[in-house]
Amino acid sequence: MNNVTIGDMLLQGWPVLSILLVMSVLSMAIIVDRVRVIRASRLNARAFVSKLTGILKAEGGERALEFCRRYNQSVSAVSLEILLQPGKRVARERALQHAMQSEVKRLEEAVPILGTVASTAPFVGLFGTVMGIIKAFASIAANSGGGPEVVSAGIAEALITTACGLLVAIPALAAYNWCVHQVQALMTDVELAVYDLVETLCPDED
Repeated sequence: MNNVTIGDMLLQGWPVLSILLVMSVLSMAIIVDRVRVIRASRLNARAFVSKLTGILKAEGGERALEFCRRYNQSVSAVSLEILLQPGKRVARERALQHAMQSEVKRLEEAVPILGTVASTAPFVGLFGTVMGIIKAFASIAANSGGGPEVVSAGIAEALITTACGLLVAIPALAAYNWCVHQVQALMTDVELAVYDLVETLCPDED
């Protein structure tokens, strides 16, 4: 009886496994990039805005702009847009929302691809499973009366592609949920903090 090794399984399922490999490499590259970008965008929003409003009151708008430009975090980018927006409260709040949307877009760039990988990888693995089972039944038909070794290669392909599909999908799904949650939490903190800046700039407006 022939023994089917892991290498045999990989060899039998290489067409589907190559697709899963590409999906895995793509998702890992996105995960590493988004973790780096999101962590780099974190800053104590309330402390930043508190210091910014102090500079604005004591030293004026130019020094406040200079202070914002020193940083490359979400709260500094949103605050800068508010300071650069002339006009009354409505205009500044509109600038706030536009800056918030721009930051969310920047932070979530390529994150939807993770969701796509997470949702499609199991189906790609399932496709490999179906193909493996088809090969197993074809082997039975071609070798009537044969033993388990006749279908072992097809079953091996079915099992390995299913496992690899899940192996690709689970990290992608976890990373997608983490990224979305982190961006939402970060931008909520920024939005709550920068309203203090709007109040400082437009204290007498309803």
